[in-house]
Amino acid sequence: MSAIATPAMTPPRQMSDAQLDQLSINCIRTLSIDAVQQAKSGHPGTPMALAPLVYTLWNRVMRFDPQDPIWPNRDRFVLSNGHASMLLWSVLHLTGTRAVNADYERLGQPAVTLDDIRHFRQLGSKAPGHPEYHLVSGVEATTGPLGQGVATSVGMAIAEAWLANRYNRPGFEIFDYNIYAICGDGCMMEGVSSEAASLAGHLALDNLCWIYDNNHITIEGNTRITFTEDIAARFLGYGWNVLRVGDANDIDRIEQALDIFHKTKGRPTFIILDSHIGYGSPHKQDTAAAHGEPLGEEEVRLTKRDYGWPEDAKFLVPDAVRAHFAAGIGAHGAQAHARWNELFAAYRAKYPELATEIDLMQRRELPQGWDRGLPVFAADAKGIAGRDASGKVLNVLAQNIPWLLGGSADLGTSNKTLLTFEGAGDFEPGNRGGKNLHFGIREHAMAAAVNGLALSKLRAFGATFFIFSDYARPAIRLSSLMELPTIFVFTHDAMGDGEDGPTHQPVEQLASFRAEPGLVVLRPADANEVVEAYRYIMQLRHQPAMLALSRQALPTLDRSKYAPASGVARGAYVLADPPGGKPELIIIASGSEVSLCVQAHEELLAEGIRSRVVSMPSWDIFEHQTQAYQDSVLPPEVTARIAVEQASTFGWERYVGRTGRILGMKTFGASAPLKELLRKYEFEPQRVTAVAKELLGKDRKK
Repeated sequence: MSAIATPAMTPPRQMSDAQLDQLSINCIRTLSIDAVQQAKSGHPGTPMALAPLVYTLWNRVMRFDPQDPIWPNRDRFVLSNGHASMLLWSVLHLTGTRAVNADYERLGQPAVTLDDIRHFRQLGSKAPGHPEYHLVSGVEATTGPLGQGVATSVGMAIAEAWLANRYNRPGFEIFDYNIYAICGDGCMMEGVSSEAASLAGHLALDNLCWIYDNNHITIEGNTRITFTEDIAARFLGYGWNVLRVGDANDIDRIEQALDIFHKTKGRPTFIILDSHIGYGSPHKQDTAAAHGEPLGEEEVRLTKRDYGWPEDAKFLVPDAVRAHFAAGIGAHGAQAHARWNELFAAYRAKYPELATEIDLMQRRELPQGWDRGLPVFAADAKGIAGRDASGKVLNVLAQNIPWLLGGSADLGTSNKTLLTFEGAGDFEPGNRGGKNLHFGIREHAMAAAVNGLALSKLRAFGATFFIFSDYARPAIRLSSLMELPTIFVFTHDAMGDGEDGPTHQPVEQLASFRAEPGLVVLRPADANEVVEAYRYIMQLRHQPAMLALSRQALPTLDRSKYAPASGVARGAYVLADPPGGKPELIIIASGSEVSLCVQAHEELLAEGIRSRVVSMPSWDIFEHQTQAYQDSVLPPEVTARIAVEQASTFGWERYVGRTGRILGMKTFGASAPLKELLRKYEFEPQRVTAVAKELLGKDRKK
């Protein structure tokens, strides 16, 4: 039995501060142990080892008000090694953190109840297997895929620096919060953490602190079989301030290291915390705890005995622990929040326009006149590239929406995402107000950072060539999972890259992103569809969107002859029809193929064939329209249908049916000038007209 008496029987007034600290730490540990044991699933080792760290951060260091977990100037906590989620569920419960809904209304009920913890990893519990941002209040980012949390935290740190630059005024430090991320060996091995750490070091983000749980254990065993680099030297090379705490149980040393972080300027901080997985449980092998296995009933009893805990008590939370957290983070967080509210009230009186911006941003709303001055492109047979039209739109929107910013993975001049208006500037160590973010050739870290910016309520975009979206895909998936209004601008969307060949020509990317739940995929056909695509995207509050844009010029359609581009807002629309409607053939296309389908349509009309052209920039948006609207665009009785797209044919069957035809890519591309590629792969009007006649000939024979 340890020096601490059985907690359920020890009056708080008889306990020293040190005993209350240890009691609280052991409560986090035993809640984690009990939850994993009851679920027969989960990772008990890391929560047991890191309970002192999490306790120190939450109850001694962080500015966080449990009564209002979305207070704008709160410190952010990211659990990058998300398999240790019981750490987070334990502290959210013990601190009494309150729930907030999707409309940012404070509900007053607990974010995580003890019953949720009893049902850890079970359906409907607010204590799922990994932290889920949109599901549980107090979770700052969805984590689980290792490395994602720390990479996302870099975007959060960029956001705080940008917000402080724009909104702080002398005597009004409205934004001065810090970002803490806990990570493990797995996070350090994943490449995205290297990308993100390199970017953070370059940007000198001194509001960012990563704490590395150095326990030398992964699922396959000791890290000596795979991971023997000098991690401290690595981060020194990135330009970080590197500290070491040799004992993960020494909460005073942990607090001291965090205090050094607060005093460090011009560099992010990396704290190496030497721990022993499953600390306090000498009876269990380290690797078993790392594998995500429950300890077993006997081991649970022995471990609790080591902690001085009632061996048979389950999910025990002593009153003294709740009171200790209430007197710690509860009181300190409420005081810090109250001081901020008072400061912000004075700020609102002196800077009402800036205060209104902050209000709108926090609710993910747009300022009045956000779409004023958007370009309208005149009909032009030569036209303009989708990427060029996008650049013009972004430069208007970024002036109308102060908190819209973003950048490219070293392709700003090619993606046309550079903001060139006066005052736009570059976000760099010497200019925290710049709206152009230069992510370098780090697509994965870029997408994760965009998520972090969006989690901080900024509207952010990231860009690269469409083919390199594969490097960013894991973070884009998390963007969908978190329901964030992020924007991903992908150019060179098909074979327009020509001579660069198949390594640069996307084929399967459209189909794969269309399969992503919640992700709005838009492939506009001309410059005016690009404008309308952005008009739709900017009004999203809980959905990410991606644009697939052309490198080459696309004809700007004559909207006095064809339907207005506003049809983009419905995902698909009738662009061109035969006189009086009632088509006998429907041709469906997206992006650059729409204009060639229009040419084919005109040729078919001249031959007396009644064709309809449907521009379908977004399957997702179209699928959310009423059945009546969908049937008006694609009448069920018209079964002669052709889909045309310079991409995989996968999925188009849903729109053309079993009797329709799909003109697309069934192989990779090739290296050649664009005109030769279009000829080789038969993306030409005459191919569409030939297939149309073939289809109708078959129908007429029937």
